[in-house]
Amino acid sequence: MEKAEIQKVEGYMRRTFANTSIRVVARPKKKDSAEVYIGDEFIGVLFEDKEDGDLSYNFQMAILDTDLDE
Repeated sequence: MEKAEIQKVEGYMRRTFANTSIRVVARPKKKDSAEVYIGDEFIGVLFEDKEDGDLSYNFQMAILDTDLDE
């Protein structure tokens, strides 16, 4: 993902989730995805989806059962 693209998605996620600590970071060896963090904690992966001339982004976040106990 390009830097400008990452900044747009990061801004959208910050506004949508009302959290300025969200960071979207490029992945060094992958061009179609980025990592998402809240502060220093990794929370998921953002994938770029180009299909039929349309561009969208899919955010994937795993929630472990041990996370629910906190």
